[in-house]
Amino acid sequence: MSDQLIQVFEQIKQINDYDQEYWSARDMAGILKYAKYANFQEVIDKAKQSCKKSGQSIQNHFADVGKMIELGKTASREISDIMLSRYACYLIMQNADPSKEIVARGQTYFAIQTRRQELQDEVIEDQKRVYLRDEMTTHGKHLAEAASIAGVKNYGVFANYGYMGLYGGMKMTDIQRKKKLKSSQSILDHMGSEELAANLFRTTQTDAKIRRENIQGEARANQTHFEVGKKVRQTIKDIGGTMPEKLPAAPAIKESRRRLKSFAKKQIA
Repeated sequence: MSDQLIQVFEQIKQINDYDQEYWSARDMAGILKYAKYANFQEVIDKAKQSCKKSGQSIQNHFADVGKMIELGKTASREISDIMLSRYACYLIMQNADPSKEIVARGQTYFAIQTRRQELQDEVIEDQKRVYLRDEMTTHGKHLAEAASIAGVKNYGVFANYGYMGLYGGMKMTDIQRKKKLKSSQSILDHMGSEELAANLFRTTQTDAKIRRENIQGEARANQTHFEVGKKVRQTIKDIGGTMPEKLPAAPAIKESRRRLKSFAKKQIA
């Protein structure tokens, strides 16, 4: 890919207030040599449909905004525009007029850049998963100790109370079935970072509450674990998050560890 090709699309790239990159649909229409924006809007509509079919949120990749244009020395007016993500641009290139040379170049550029972004996002997710999974191991031991001091004899039952609170009444075996995991597969090893974070919060807060309030008795400890899990679930609901049982199962955590080791070796080489 030539430097000139990169510059064509990099020069019109913009950064919003959240340090996120985007491209203006109006600018992109000009680069792709669409004389009428209305014709380019048809391409955008097709790209939006492709986005929807891929399971992505259209709003996350095609954000409607207004843009002021100068009509003269003292006059201006607002026109509609769309802030396009890198993925949105990739979809636009797939739906634009392939006879245009610049479109063919754009297909190559955004395909490569989108894949690079995917790989970067994958590394970030792997790093978060491994960190949170290790934290779960550490704090799980702390919770087991607190539960033992409180008088818990059956830790499996105690653990299920926490899951039932967080997962709307589902026990570990129910979660395994929901996620299509085998009975031999640890649900924690197949959680993404979002789900792990919710469970880590449940674990640390239950540990702290049992110790802080000096809770005694197996029944009270079980109920405490359930209530904390339920509170975490309510918090997720209040902020519009996805309920943990609806989050997809992730590949085994060992795959994330393997990829991170491979990535580290490449960085050293």
